[in-house]
Amino acid sequence: MRHMIFGESHGPAIGVVLEGVPAGLELDLEQVQRELDRRRPGQDPTATARKEADRVEVLSGIFEGKATGAPLAMVIRNTDQHSKDYEPLRYTPRPGHGDYAGFVKSRGCQDWRGGGHFSGRLTAPLTAAGAVARQVLARKGVWVAAHISSIYGICDAPLDDLEALKAVAGKSFPVLSDAKGEEMRQAILEAKEQQDSVGGAIECAVCGLPAGLGAPDFGCNVEGIFAQYLFAVPAVKGVDFGAGAAFSLMRGSEANDPFAVEEGRVVTTTNYAGGINGGITNGMPVVFEATIRPTPSISLPQQSVDLRTGEETEIEIRGRHDPCIVPRAVPVIEAAAALAACAVLGI
Repeated sequence: MRHMIFGESHGPAIGVVLEGVPAGLELDLEQVQRELDRRRPGQDPTATARKEADRVEVLSGIFEGKATGAPLAMVIRNTDQHSKDYEPLRYTPRPGHGDYAGFVKSRGCQDWRGGGHFSGRLTAPLTAAGAVARQVLARKGVWVAAHISSIYGICDAPLDDLEALKAVAGKSFPVLSDAKGEEMRQAILEAKEQQDSVGGAIECAVCGLPAGLGAPDFGCNVEGIFAQYLFAVPAVKGVDFGAGAAFSLMRGSEANDPFAVEEGRVVTTTNYAGGINGGITNGMPVVFEATIRPTPSISLPQQSVDLRTGEETEIEIRGRHDPCIVPRAVPVIEAAAALAACAVLGI
């Protein structure tokens, strides 16, 4: 399935068009809405004060509850914009954000309100598209789940039981260990009190993909396909598969995954490779960790440049921003992973 996201943070609406949704799919719109509700900030003080209903509307591609095979268009209305907060930043790009790069690419014609098309707001339609992809995957026995693996150096419990991930989706703070989650929340609140922000990481598993998908070649490599979808999520700055960076600390005898037979099926007794060998799925769960940078929009004074005069200046960002986007990004990473899994399966 191919998808195209449209809209801007402070425009009338945002949305997505999905091509290739299998005809006859009985789309559960309530499930799509549940995923969007997971991404919404709610009442938690660790999230932005911007409150959007994020009610999804289907414009085309569904008739009598089933996908028609035509492009599926979904839209989400914007209702809680404070565009005036961004007036002082029109020509003074925020450090760490896409403001300057977008200004250059668009020749100064980009929508600067709330980050425009570069805003994390655009992860809402991505989440909706991923919710559709998850329903397609479910028909093939494939499921996706994730948890916060760390925030500001505070690590969640290790992922020893993949089934435990399924319960995380029902939590307001999606971690395996609630005690560790509370430590993370306190770190976020402390950064917020200091007008700053923190980053973290999200660990995700895609279970049920059969062995033999993908290829070592450019454009067909499973790690590359997943990475392309994941790096399209704003604020993702790193993706590690399996042991990831920890491979640099291992010997081959530690890093290799021994083969075994389980109920007549070839498996590995460990999964340091993250379910992929030679760019091809090996039948084990595809496991990766996505690193999320701290929210660029912080209230502390920062150095910038006035693009009209070319002179250095200092800016102070106002508006409503998450002191940490990691908790709300969990369903977004799952959505990107679901779309990538569909691509790997050739859907």
